[in-house]
Amino acid sequence: MTMTSISRSQIYVLDQDEALDFYVGKLGLEVNTDQDLGFMRWLTVNVPGDPEHEILLEKPGPPALDPATAERVRELLTKGAMSGWLCLTTDDARKAFEDLVAKGVDVTDEPTERPYGIDFGIRDPFGNRIRIGQMNPRA
Repeated sequence: MTMTSISRSQIYVLDQDEALDFYVGKLGLEVNTDQDLGFMRWLTVNVPGDPEHEILLEKPGPPALDPATAERVRELLTKGAMSGWLCLTTDDARKAFEDLVAKGVDVTDEPTERPYGIDFGIRDPFGNRIRIGQMNPRA
């Protein structure tokens, strides 16, 4: 057996509509799936043109978490103690940085040249950490 791809990852958000405003409206991702399953809202986004790699924007709660655990996760997320982590790539890190600053995104560090390329850090409205990088070509 061989794994061939990562198709979905997940981060917790406190408000899915606010998450859509951030991930679609500010970062420029696109909605992949927005479906009411009855027991939860299945909300995923992806980089435009890459629908095979989805990010689930999940509100803590059933069916994955019982009410007491969901409340604890919300408390920890609010304190910044339980953030997720995403890495996105771009063709122009400095331009992406300028665009996001103009949109009022919470920047954690400015574009920096590193051995692998140029990257910078931001946070979503829920404390999730995001790295955006312009990667050097692989040798």
